[in-house]
Formats: sequence, structure tokens, C-alpha cells
Amino acid sequence: MIRRRAAVLGAAAVVDLAMGELPNRWHPVALFGRAAGCFDRLLTSEGRRDTATRGVLLTATAVGLALGAAMGVVRAAWGRGAAGFVLEALALKQTLAIRALFGHAGRVADAVEAGDLAGARAAAAMMVSRRTDDLPPGLVASAAIESLAENLSDSVVAPAWWYLAAGLPGAAAYRAVNALDAMVGYRSRGRFGMVPARLDDVLNWLPARLTAASLVLVRPLPGARQVRRLVRDARSTSSPNAGWPMAAMAHVLGVRLEKLEHHVLHGAGREPGAADIRRAQRTGALALAAMALAGATMCWRIDG
Repeated sequence: MIRRRAAVLGAAAVVDLAMGELPNRWHPVALFGRAAGCFDRLLTSEGRRDTATRGVLLTATAVGLALGAAMGVVRAAWGRGAAGFVLEALALKQTLAIRALFGHAGRVADAVEAGDLAGARAAAAMMVSRRTDDLPPGLVASAAIESLAENLSDSVVAPAWWYLAAGLPGAAAYRAVNALDAMVGYRSRGRFGMVPARLDDVLNWLPARLTAASLVLVRPLPGARQVRRLVRDARSTSSPNAGWPMAAMAHVLGVRLEKLEHHVLHGAGREPGAADIRRAQRTGALALAAMALAGATMCWRIDG
């Protein structure tokens, strides 16, 4: 079973790298987001308060829909040999965003290299939720590197981990929770947004730390003191998980990553530029390759 899942995951990654994302009007995650947005508005319309109970209802309903769809695909694929394998791989691919992630970062680097600050800001705005229209080049590069590092976990490692652990329903449930966190898991939504946000924290706890460890594995740090500084920086961000891959990337590249009025990671590092975005892409790709190799080896031994 686990070998088959590893093979399906590998096929899904190849499809993602070859084809990229579907248009938003057809993408299952985008369709899910629109449906969840409609239900969100229904729950909180006419002056209804953003209560935790309604947050639980939204989360349970949305995750239930994702689980139901995934289980339908699994049932359709069961016993259908190669056709079932392909169907499951295509469904799993929709939870991954490898090509899109590296492509967005590359567009920021291209614009910074060309001296097109407005273009770099616009490209960075596609990756992060912070305002980018007044950022200097160093902070634009910082935003791109931070987003690349964080989404290595959120958009690649975490769905892959949950697929290997719990099959397609696990990956779909994770992606549903992660999408809800992006939609309503901010502080202005209070206890309503707290529900998907805390659940996302739980589901991302291990993938975020695996991602950070893999980044350090492929670009080792010079000593224990630097590792302690990385851990300190990882714990300084508002998110219990996002700080780990971001701090790891900052330290292995030797750059200072900053989100104004929020955090500074590796404050002693130099200001990042376009070349550092390229290095972040290469480092992220190496880390994913290392995790893929380690995962494939473990899956082979488990089923052996």
C-alpha cells in the first residue's frame, strides 16, 4: 500500500512540474474556496457574530466536502489498475503547487534583476498577503524568499506527508484546512477564524519542521551556535510553524529576512537580492529531492 502511494505521489509531482496549475475557474482548490466563501457569508450574514461555533460548522462542512470528494475518487480508482493509478495521481496533483511556487519566485527574481521594481512588487504581491507596493528591493526579495520557504511546507511537503499517512482523503482534508486558514484564519475574524487556524497549526507542525531540517541537511550550518540561533528565530514569528522553514532558509543562505513590524530572521545576515532568490529556489529543490529520496527509501523498506 505505502509503495503504491509513493508511486502515485511521484507521478503527481511529475504531472505538476510538467503541466502546472489548472485555470482558477476549473481548479478544485479554487472551486472549494468559492464554495467555502459562500458558506462563510451565509454563516456570518445579517449581523451574525463570528463565533467559534460557526467556525467549527464552516470547518467541519468544508472538510467534509473535501473528504467526500476524495473518497469518491478513491472508490472510482479502486481495482481499475493503471487507469485508477492515473486518476488518483491526477487528483493528488491538485493538492500540490511545486511548479507554481518556483515560478512565482522566479518572476520576482527576473524583475529585480531587470531593475523593474514595480514589476517585482507586483510579482511578490502574488506570493504574499502583505503590502508590497512601497517595499524597497531588499524587502521585495525577502518577501519572495520567505514565501518560497513557507510554501515548500504548506504546498508541497504537508500535502505529500498527509497523502502518505492517510491517502487521498488525508491530502484533501489538509488542503481544505489550509485553504480555510488562508481565507478566514486571521485575527480580525476572532474566534471564528481561530478554528481553522489552530487546526492548520496542528496539521502543519511536523511538515514545517521536516522542511526546515531538510533545508539544513542540503546546506549544513557551520556549528551548533548557528542552529540555536535558527531555532530562536523560528520561534520569534507569530506562526508556530511558518517560522521554521523561513528561519532555516534565512540561515542557510546567510541573508536577513524581514517582514516590517512583524519579525526579522537572521538579523546579522546581508540584504537579499535576485541572486538569493535563485539560491533559495535551488536550495528548496535540493531539499525536496532529499525528502523524496528519503521517503521513497522508507516506503520501500516498510512494504518490504
